[in-house]
This record gives sequence, structure tokens and C-alpha cells, in this order.
Amino acid sequence: MASFEPRDPATLEEQRRYLRDGLVDVACDACAARVGVRKNSEQHTSIQWTLQSVALCKVFAARDQTPGRRDVHRSCPNMMASVDAAVRDGDVSVGAVDGY
Repeated sequence: MASFEPRDPATLEEQRRYLRDGLVDVACDACAARVGVRKNSEQHTSIQWTLQSVALCKVFAARDQTPGRRDVHRSCPNMMASVDAAVRDGDVSVGAVDGY
């Protein structure tokens, strides 16, 4: 799969806005890992993990770490439950902000 590193300042700003703006800090109730969360809709949840939060996650640690074996598209059910609770508690709002 081809990839590229954006260099254009406008592209870099767009990338920063997409990946960071509007994120709410949410802590996992099971392991205290902290992630950035944005809910654009009831169906869409964006979660930005850091290297530190991945290292703290016991669910990720228990998965097969052999290169190419870990399903990187599966999230942690404990974190998803924490995000759902944050939405219910009103800490994370649902709806796109500024187009994101």
C-alpha cells in the first residue's frame, strides 16, 4: 500500500485538525489508559490512541503481538464501554464540529 508524508502546510493543518481538534480525553475504567475521543454521530466514534495508552491497555497486551497477527482494527471493549459511559454522562458530545 502506498503512503506519503504530507509536506504542504495546508495539508498538515488539515491533518492536525482531523486527528486532534474536537477530541475529548477519556480514561478507561479498567486500566486508566487515556485516549482522545470524538463522536461525529451515534454510529461513528473516532479514538486516537497514544503509544502510552496502548502500552497500558491490558486487552491489547493479551492479544497476539506477532507481526501481522494482531487485529489492529479491533478496539478494546473496556475502552468502548468507557467511551459509551462518557457519552451517556454528557462528557463526550455527539455530532460533527466544524466539519469534523
